[in-house]
Amino acid sequence: MSTATSTAGRDLGSASYRWYVLLTLTFVYTLNFIDRALLAVLAQPIITEFGLTDTELGFLAGPPFALFYALMGIPIALAADRYNRVAIMAFCIALWSLMTALCGLATGFLFLLIARIGVAIGEAGSNPPSNSIIADYYRPAARSKALGIYSTGVMLGNALAFLIGGPLGQLPDDTVRALLEIVALGHLPDTLGWGKDFGWRFAFIALGVPGVLVGVIVLLTVREPPRGYSDPPGLATTARSGVGDTFRLLARCRAFWFMTAAVSLIAMVGYGHASFQAPMMQRLHGLSPGEFAVRFGLPLSVAGALGTLGAGYLTEQLIRRSVRWLALLPALCVSLSVPLYIFAFHQPGDRLDLALACWLAAMMLHYVYLGAQYTIGQGVVPQHSRASAIAIMLFIIAIVGNGLGPQIVGLLSDTFIQMALDDRGFAGVIDATACNPKAAAALPLEQQRICAIVYGEGLRNSMSVISLVLWPAAWCFWVCSKSLDRELLAR
Repeated sequence: MSTATSTAGRDLGSASYRWYVLLTLTFVYTLNFIDRALLAVLAQPIITEFGLTDTELGFLAGPPFALFYALMGIPIALAADRYNRVAIMAFCIALWSLMTALCGLATGFLFLLIARIGVAIGEAGSNPPSNSIIADYYRPAARSKALGIYSTGVMLGNALAFLIGGPLGQLPDDTVRALLEIVALGHLPDTLGWGKDFGWRFAFIALGVPGVLVGVIVLLTVREPPRGYSDPPGLATTARSGVGDTFRLLARCRAFWFMTAAVSLIAMVGYGHASFQAPMMQRLHGLSPGEFAVRFGLPLSVAGALGTLGAGYLTEQLIRRSVRWLALLPALCVSLSVPLYIFAFHQPGDRLDLALACWLAAMMLHYVYLGAQYTIGQGVVPQHSRASAIAIMLFIIAIVGNGLGPQIVGLLSDTFIQMALDDRGFAGVIDATACNPKAAAALPLEQQRICAIVYGEGLRNSMSVISLVLWPAAWCFWVCSKSLDRELLAR
């Protein structure tokens, strides 16, 4: 086994195999976000199918998923700090993939909620082991770039969820039946009483089932690396540590906590946007899920991935001047994305090209932070605590970002919808619940017209308000930068 060695650490294995491991883990992270993002891609058909309010969709996308993701992440990470990380990750891939497929069989809100919780439990076992494995394959100087590449899985997953999930979700019922017939399941829609317009169900099934095979491939082809192999000689090591030990190590790490606060707030905005961007554009401009996927969803996700990837390469150059740029670059970029988001959301239907251009720029700036969060998160602790440190960080991000982001956007949307109805003189006559497309169809024509207007405007205002949270996040990154010089162990 060849290695590249130096006093600054060494890489594990051949360059080609390191690339294979990195790209495989990036693909797993991509699959993670494909399955996670499907709910957002197909949100409006699901809202219509089950008669949901925006608050209910926000709950479905937010708190329960985040809570189970966070609670399971720490014990799984502790296991990853002690046992075979590859085996743990392979099992979790298979679990979340099966639960994604079950989302397509949902008969109501509760069924879908339970399946989403299953997805969360499986996905909790992917990220901490992956980060720990990458750190043992790449020496410290190369980790920022490697983790930047790995972090593109977030946006690539979102992109593929739109690119594949959007069109699949719009397949005509007859086409879905024909595709299911290939595997002798053509009777499934009638047996399970799917009714009509069930393309969204097929999208969950089609994108969930293949993940089981991915889990098997990971188990058979990715080798478990020796822990701490790529660290510099003489770097302090510890015996196996528990979460309490990791907390004690982190207690003195000001940079870690301000970084975690920053990325949690950024994630709040990101998850809030992602959960409702397709419904917003469908309500405001009549874009179907498939149309939004091709015209907006895919380009936006690619822009985010390019921002993450570009930041990894730019950071590698900037930290030669000062390690503080790990946090200063995202602080600067995130703050600049706010006005671009708000401007994009408020463009009229005849200026959607301008809206897209501003939205793309905002996404590139927004997602500069991803590589930094992992580089700092695992860089302030010894190697045997890395997975645990990442899990602690992800716990907080999950609760604040994934847990609160969609829920806040949904609550604000319903609040703004109700306020708009009240301002138009419909207080006590119709409420936000009545503006769901299924319910609104029973209203008089004038009330239908008003509902159609406020249904989109309320959600747009909510998306704009949540964007402002990026400014305090940028401040937290700036504070984080001040102590990186003394707290980052490996650089």
